[in-house]
Amino acid sequence: MSSWILKAPKYPRSNRMNVRQLLLNYKKGKIKLDDVLAQLKNLPYDNIGFAMIDSHRELRTGFPEVIYCENKSVEQIIGIVTSMIKNRSKIVFGTRIDKKKFVEIKKRFKDVVYNADARAFYIGQLEKQSSGTVMVISAGTSDLPVAEEAALTAEVLGCEVDRLYDVGVAGVHRVLSHKERINNANTIIVVAGMDGVLPSVVGGLVGVPVIAVPTSVGYGASYQGLSALLSMLNSCAPGIAVMNIDNGFGAGYFASRINRYQGQT
Repeated sequence: MSSWILKAPKYPRSNRMNVRQLLLNYKKGKIKLDDVLAQLKNLPYDNIGFAMIDSHRELRTGFPEVIYCENKSVEQIIGIVTSMIKNRSKIVFGTRIDKKKFVEIKKRFKDVVYNADARAFYIGQLEKQSSGTVMVISAGTSDLPVAEEAALTAEVLGCEVDRLYDVGVAGVHRVLSHKERINNANTIIVVAGMDGVLPSVVGGLVGVPVIAVPTSVGYGASYQGLSALLSMLNSCAPGIAVMNIDNGFGAGYFASRINRYQGQT
């Protein structure tokens, strides 16, 4: 068992709380003053030398800081994860991490979960939102890593996710045959490379927010996703928001914000 679990407060991770709930629980005698002070002392950030962890972000935005692991060392990732756990983050979520680095992370944090397709790990999940489903649609199997990054991000942030993969416009009947299922979604993420046309097709079928994600998949003239990006920006279907190339995380995060806001109205 890793050391941070042994030192954690007695209340479970599912009850890690924002400041308001923290003070209410103290008022009710559910936690001790020392525990309250321990959680407040590192607001608004925890300076760990090589990084300043935004421990106040969850209170401001509803979602904790997310670790972008690319170009970070294993030691740096472990330091950030340790800080977030110490400061009672409801979830710890890391993106763009390869399997080799994750193996080292797993040695320190036993309940960490890895999704190889999404190249991401997480500890814990937010409570499920009741505001409908996020559907993630991919044009091809080659787009799956970006689609899975989007889907996993939305799931970890509390969304119900429906996946519909390999339904690109080269065989447009595939996506059309799932029209009823698509219409049941609350928010839709469409991931495509090559010509990047699929978001326009989906956008013309539904009345819910559509988030388009271009991928770097494609032959020479696709220019590592630039062609798909420009196609999506020039979509003839109105109301489509476009993420940067290969930014599945941004799409999943944005979709979860949409769902969360709609659930509050």
